[in-house]
Amino acid sequence: MPSDAAVSQLDRHFSPDYATARERFRRAAAAAGAQIDSLALSARGPADEPLTIDIAWLGAAHARRVLLHTSGIHGVEAYAGSAVQLALLDQPPELSAGNALALVHVLNPYGMAWLRRANEANVDLNRNFLGTGETWSGAPPLYATLDPLLNAKAPPRPDAFLLRMLMLASRHGYRPVKQAIAQGQYDFPRGLFYGGAQLEAGPRLFLDWLERRVSTAKTVLAIDVHTGLGRWARDTLFAEPGRDTPQGLAAALGSALVDTHVDPSAAYPIHGALAQGIRATLGARVAHCVLQEFGTYSILKVISALRDENRWHFYGTRDPRHPVKIALQEALCPASPSWRNRVVARGTAAARGGMKWLTQQERDDL
Repeated sequence: MPSDAAVSQLDRHFSPDYATARERFRRAAAAAGAQIDSLALSARGPADEPLTIDIAWLGAAHARRVLLHTSGIHGVEAYAGSAVQLALLDQPPELSAGNALALVHVLNPYGMAWLRRANEANVDLNRNFLGTGETWSGAPPLYATLDPLLNAKAPPRPDAFLLRMLMLASRHGYRPVKQAIAQGQYDFPRGLFYGGAQLEAGPRLFLDWLERRVSTAKTVLAIDVHTGLGRWARDTLFAEPGRDTPQGLAAALGSALVDTHVDPSAAYPIHGALAQGIRATLGARVAHCVLQEFGTYSILKVISALRDENRWHFYGTRDPRHPVKIALQEALCPASPSWRNRVVARGTAAARGGMKWLTQQERDDL
């Protein structure tokens, strides 16, 4: 095991807040010789600071193969993905001719700045990429039953939430309750996991950039970093549900790829995921998407923290220094140096493995 000093050194890529993370990312990208694009949002941070989605591009300008690494679509979860991206900029992976690495830093800067999972419109952006023909309405039937407890209309206070949630899970079944809460809903605008009423500004700007910058690529591997689900400090790699895994990809990334359609116990199928937007923009044959999820605390603890923060957002003052905000940050980005060390180690290993896999695809085509 590494010493405490070594672990502290290894977790140095974690930033204390959005503004610091943004500045560090842009500075590291410039030092690495990356081209930097900034997609500005109209929303502002707690100190009225500007909010931008910053993208560092390393490698060929018109790359045939691109590793697209994204962080922070769930705002407060961005601390982990941002740290991984800073580590990659410190020591960029080797890029063969014609390949590129695109690091998309914090797809939901409002959420990171305000310590929220959702954006400024309370939209869960990983439920916001609906496809052609899908409607911005509807919710799992069980969600309406859960709504009075899940989205209580009052500031946070002790109310036996965990016990009441366990009782509901006992009555309706654990898996149906989990699925109803998390798959995405479009009828409760102040509720958790709300997918929105339209494509939000951040996702729209990102997809526009993706079409301009990446649409000529022959193969794109997208890795999207999340936290909060699974075993402590262990990462789970989720493949796109129902799609065949490309040959050799799991081995390159260093872990098996889980399909939630085949194994729903590992997570839950969702609507309007980022992968859906990437595939629609680039083409299903071009884009291969993987979600890398790092486990933190129990799912009930995470849901309780999300619930309290949501109540503070709508029925409190939204002060990001409030204890429920700090509790949510801890629930999704633990202060544990060993947890943070593991995130950076596995996050960078998966990205480097993904780039090697892309390089191998190029060699196989020759």
